[in-house]
Amino acid sequence: MVVGVMGAMPEEIEPILARLQDVKKHEIADNIYYTALYGSLDLVIAYSKIGKVFSALTASTMIEKFGAQKMLFSGVAGAIDPDLKIGDLIAATKLCQHDLDITAFGHPYGYVPEGKVYVEADPRLLEIAARVAHERGITLKRGIVATGDQFVADPARKEWIGKTFDAAALEMEGAAVAVVCDALDIPFFILRAISDAADMDAGFDFDAFLESSSAVSADFLFAMLDAVDQDK
Repeated sequence: MVVGVMGAMPEEIEPILARLQDVKKHEIADNIYYTALYGSLDLVIAYSKIGKVFSALTASTMIEKFGAQKMLFSGVAGAIDPDLKIGDLIAATKLCQHDLDITAFGHPYGYVPEGKVYVEADPRLLEIAARVAHERGITLKRGIVATGDQFVADPARKEWIGKTFDAAALEMEGAAVAVVCDALDIPFFILRAISDAADMDAGFDFDAFLESSSAVSADFLFAMLDAVDQDK
């Protein structure tokens, strides 16, 4: 089985690559893809670069060029739900595009004709993630994740996204990956570590957090890969 493993930034895939042997590099569509064997799984790994276009391109390439049959994505997200704190892990149950707006034509926010507002993550992968979290004593929260091509720092905008989409967190790639996987019938899972929240302190070091959260997320994904390898 071929499994795609994605992040948006180099730091999000570095701890994954560090644990693999005989990694091969492939340059396609102005990006680098890495392949390696893990157990009986063929992995294809890449960071997409930030935003919906790049993440959709990367997911499509993994599926069409490398034959990915499942997709796992990990990265960071901002909290909307006040119960989410810095460092919390959240699994997206479904994803939407908060910046997609053709309401002038009578459609709801996040919708385009022949599309849908929400794309649901794979139930089996969510179940595996819940089991991994339980076995490791990790609190894995679940909720709707909203995606848009903008870093949202305005509290009023965050509140609007939360109310409009019932979203718990927001980021810049997940829904694009979800749309691609949904269209091509590829089961997917999106894991996010909360990097900013209402209670964050002014001395917060994002670079240090990114390094530590990427290591935690990598451990979690490898445990999921072990389960997927046994589950197939």
